[in-house]
Amino acid sequence: MTRKLLIRSSFAVLVCLIFGFMGTVATQTGVAEWYPGLTKPRFSVDVDIVSAVWIVMYVLMGLAAGIVWSKGFYHKWVKTALYHFGFQLFLNGFWFLLFFALEEPFIALLDLVVLFIMILFTIKWFRIVNVMAAYLLIPYAIWVLLTIAYNFEIWRLNS
Repeated sequence: MTRKLLIRSSFAVLVCLIFGFMGTVATQTGVAEWYPGLTKPRFSVDVDIVSAVWIVMYVLMGLAAGIVWSKGFYHKWVKTALYHFGFQLFLNGFWFLLFFALEEPFIALLDLVVLFIMILFTIKWFRIVNVMAAYLLIPYAIWVLLTIAYNFEIWRLNS
């Protein structure tokens, strides 16, 4: 691993974890007051497990972004890939705000659908720059699909 790759990957992981932390802050009120009273689907998972999975996803996302960034931000494909990455990261953080803080599961569901589409575009652009970086985002895409199913069921069961 080159020094440039290590530094950029470490920075990208840190940025992703900061977004995750901001999501955690947004969830605090909802998890304490609103969320426990919701009817949840049978495939509901303990909040601690979900939190641990999100941490792993943020690390994988950061590693992928660091790999792409290390190819040189001057390159138009790298810029395009990282712009897509930044937009999907914003949508990711926005979901926590919509779902937990604002208690709007339907709007949060719409955000997740757009997020999933952006993840697919990000994977496409990451693949052009570096195949391994694209592969690192696949577990994240799957996790977001599961989150879409869960969010949909929360909305359906509590509407």
